[in-house]
Amino acid sequence: MGTDNEQDSFQDLKQRETEELIENDHRVNSSKITKQSFKEIQKVIQPTNLASNSRNWTECCSDLSDSPLKHVSFPTSKVSNKQNLHPHQINRIYDELFEIHQKLQCETTAQQEFAEELQKREHFLVEREQLLFRHETALSKIKGVEEEVLTRFQIIKERHNTEVEHLTEVLKEKNKESKRLRSSFDALKELNDNLKKQLNEVSEENRKMEIQAKRVQARLDNLQRKFEFMTIQKLKGNSHVAHEMKSLKQEKVPVSKTGKVPLNAQVYELLTIFMDWISDHHLSKLKSEESGMDGEKPVLGFAAQRNEIQEKCVKLLPMMTEQLQWMPFVNAKLHEPFVKFMYWSLRQLDAGTQHSTMTSTLRRLGEDIFKGVVTKRTDNNYLEHSVENKPKTAAFFKSSNLPLRFLSTLIVLKTVTQADYLAQAFDSLCLDLKTDEGKVLFLEYQAVPVILNHLRISSKGLLSNVIDSLLQMTVESKSLQPFLEACSNTLFFRTCSVLLRTPKLDLQILEKLSIILQKLSKIKSNKKLFELFTIHLMLQEIQRTTHPEHAFLCINLNSTLFNLGLTKCNSVASNASH
Repeated sequence: MGTDNEQDSFQDLKQRETEELIENDHRVNSSKITKQSFKEIQKVIQPTNLASNSRNWTECCSDLSDSPLKHVSFPTSKVSNKQNLHPHQINRIYDELFEIHQKLQCETTAQQEFAEELQKREHFLVEREQLLFRHETALSKIKGVEEEVLTRFQIIKERHNTEVEHLTEVLKEKNKESKRLRSSFDALKELNDNLKKQLNEVSEENRKMEIQAKRVQARLDNLQRKFEFMTIQKLKGNSHVAHEMKSLKQEKVPVSKTGKVPLNAQVYELLTIFMDWISDHHLSKLKSEESGMDGEKPVLGFAAQRNEIQEKCVKLLPMMTEQLQWMPFVNAKLHEPFVKFMYWSLRQLDAGTQHSTMTSTLRRLGEDIFKGVVTKRTDNNYLEHSVENKPKTAAFFKSSNLPLRFLSTLIVLKTVTQADYLAQAFDSLCLDLKTDEGKVLFLEYQAVPVILNHLRISSKGLLSNVIDSLLQMTVESKSLQPFLEACSNTLFFRTCSVLLRTPKLDLQILEKLSIILQKLSKIKSNKKLFELFTIHLMLQEIQRTTHPEHAFLCINLNSTLFNLGLTKCNSVASNASH
C-alpha cells in the first residue's frame, strides 16, 4: 500500500510539472515572437537610417507612436502618417523601443533562468523516478524473499516436529530398555541372593560333613588300633611268630640307617623350625624388578642378592625332592613347613633364568606333590602278613589339612604342565577359596603371579577355571581390598591386556574378567595402569560392539568406564555392577 501511494503522488507531481512546462513554453514562445518583431523593426529602421531618408524615419516613428506593440503591421500604414513624423518623435519612439528592448532582455534572462531551473527539476525528478523504480524492484524482491523465507520456515517447522516425534519415540524405547535392565538387575540380584543362601547352606553342610568325616576317621583309627592289639594278642601264643617279631625289631634300626631316617623326631622338628624361619623372613620377601628402578645401586645390590638366593634354591630343590620319599615316616605335622619351604624356593626362581637341569626335577616334584608318596618295602626279612608291613603314605595335594593342601596346589600349578593335573588343581583351589581361611592363605602365599601364569589364551581349556579362582577372591570379604591391591601392578594389567586382545573371546570369560576390572577401576591409582596398557580403549570398543542383550556385561563395562571418568553412567548400572 505504501508503494502504491508513493506512485500516485509521483504521477500527480509529474502532471503538475508537465502543465507548468507547457505554460513556460508558451511564455517563451511569446517572448520569442516579440523579440523577433523587434528585430524586424530594427532591420527596417537601420537601412532607413543609413540612407538618411527622413521620410521613412518619420513614417516608421509615426506608425510606432500610434501603436508601439503593433510593429508587425507597420508596412500597411498610410504614407500621409509617415510624412508627418518629426525627429523628436522618432527619438521618443526609439527611447520607448530601447526600453522595450531592455525589458525583453530582462524577460529573456528570467526565462533562461527559469528554463535552467526547469532542467534541474526535471533531472531531479528523473533521479527520483529511478530511485522509485529501484525501490519498487527491491520491494518486489523482498516480497519474493519473504515468501521463500515463509516456505523454508514451514519446512523447518515440519522437520522439527518430525525430529521431536522421533526423539520422543527413542526416549520411550530407552525408558523401556531401562525398565528391562532394572528388572534384569532385580532378577540377577534375587538370583545372587538365592545362590548366597544355597552357598551358605552347602558350606554349612560341608562343615558338618567334615566334622562327621573326622569322627569317622577317628573311629577308624580306633578300630585299627584295636585290630592291631588283637592281632598281637593272638600272635603271643605262637613262639615262632614271636621270634620273628623280635628279629623284625632288631632289623628296624639298620634299615632306618640305610634309609637315613633317624629315629630322633626332635631333629625333624628343629629342621622344620629353621625352614619356617627362613621361609617367613627371607624367601617370602619377593621383590619385583620394578621396586628398584629409582637408582642403579639398589638394582645392582638387589640383583646380586637375588642371584645368590636363586643359586642356593637350585641346589636345595633336588635334595628336597628326594626327601619327599621319606616323608611318610615323618610326623604329618612337619609336612607343612617342609612343603612351604619348597614353595618359596620355587617362587624365588620366578624372576631368574630357567635352568635346564631343573626341568626334570620340577616335573618330578609336581607329580610327587600331586599323587602323594607311598613307601615301597622290598626287604624279604619283613613279614608279608604282618601289620608292620602295611605301606605308609604321605598326602600333600589330597591332604585334609587346608594349609598343606593349599601349598601343594600352588606347587602343582607352578611345576606341572599336564592339563588333567592342572584342572584338578584349579578345582581344588576354587573350593578352598570359598572359605575365608583359603582367601587368607591366597594372600599370605602371594598366589596372584602363580595364577597369572595360566591366564593366557594358550591355556584355553583352563581359562575358565583360572578366572573362577580369581573371581572367588572378589567376593565381599576382608580379603577383597588386599587382593585388589595385590592385582594393582603391571604384571596383572599386562596379562589382562594380552587376553583382551584375543579375537572372539568367550562371552562368559569376558563377563568374569569385567567383574574383576570393574572392582580394580574403583582404585584411583589404577587409572594410569588402565591407560598404560590401553585397556580403557579396548573396553570402549567391546562396549560399542556388545549386543544390548548381554546386559550384565554392558553394565560392568559402563561402570568400569564411569569409574575411569570416560563416560556417564546411570545410577542403576553403577549399582548393578557392584
